[in-house]
Amino acid sequence: MIPARDILPTTRRGALLGAACLCCLPAAGWASTGVEEVAPGVFIRRGPDAEADRENLGGIANIGFVIGRDAVLVTDPGGSRADGAWLRGEIRALTDRPIRHVVISHVHPDHAFGAGAFLADEPEFVGHAALTPALAARGDFYRERLAEILGAEAVGPVVMPTREVGADGTVIDLGDRRLRLHAHPAAHTTCDLSMLDAEAGLLFPADLLFVGRVPSLDGSLTGWLGELDALEALGARQAVPGHGPALVEPGPAIAPLRRYLATLAEEVRAAIAAGQPIGAAARTAAAGERGNWTLFDDYNGRNVTQAYKELEWE
Repeated sequence: MIPARDILPTTRRGALLGAACLCCLPAAGWASTGVEEVAPGVFIRRGPDAEADRENLGGIANIGFVIGRDAVLVTDPGGSRADGAWLRGEIRALTDRPIRHVVISHVHPDHAFGAGAFLADEPEFVGHAALTPALAARGDFYRERLAEILGAEAVGPVVMPTREVGADGTVIDLGDRRLRLHAHPAAHTTCDLSMLDAEAGLLFPADLLFVGRVPSLDGSLTGWLGELDALEALGARQAVPGHGPALVEPGPAIAPLRRYLATLAEEVRAAIAAGQPIGAAARTAAAGERGNWTLFDDYNGRNVTQAYKELEWE
């Protein structure tokens, strides 16, 4: 827990919340559950298993922050400027230490578009070396689509990384804790970052780990299966998935995801070998997994299509 001396009094909390301009944002239940302290100084908001809409303002991913002795690190800033402003308010309710690092784990809007709420803090925005080209290619489309769904006032700008993480990774030091960031090859997307607090045994795999909510494939199916093995080999005691419970045990949480992805690969390969067209495969491959995941029918067909395009050239 954060020592009592470091928790801001109510009057200070109100002043800082006002500074975040929350009064200008729509009032809704999109983040009313608050954050949970899942480890000393580590606070996570569990996102609902839902699609982005005006009620949740894009706040559907697990996001949070780490309070160190010298600074705060944001571990995914949220799904819109409104979501990010809410998260910033939660930070300022607990500490006035500077927000020096905002980690954007990958290109998808539910993890990236809250970054605009932190621009005034002038942090370094940390992303995979492939995140900048991914945002350049997709960012404007995502912003326009989010504006249609959430309302333009909630969305915010596309924020590019100011610190890129390459194949050798990097370390961020918050004064009393060192967090190692790893840039993965293509897996969930082409620009996935994970973060490890080795001393605490806590892994932040972001969307390399889905729990309960069906995964979305936007990178490489075979690559993702390989990266699951790499994540498990780290030996972390606990993990904060990108979607699902705020804190899980890595091994048991990874197993269903590995099963789904392996089933997807096996059944898509079988469809290709049988000469089944991609549209027909999208209706049947991995269908036996339907009862194991929320939002299955919203994503499995897309996953099959992505996998088919990858595996037909093996």
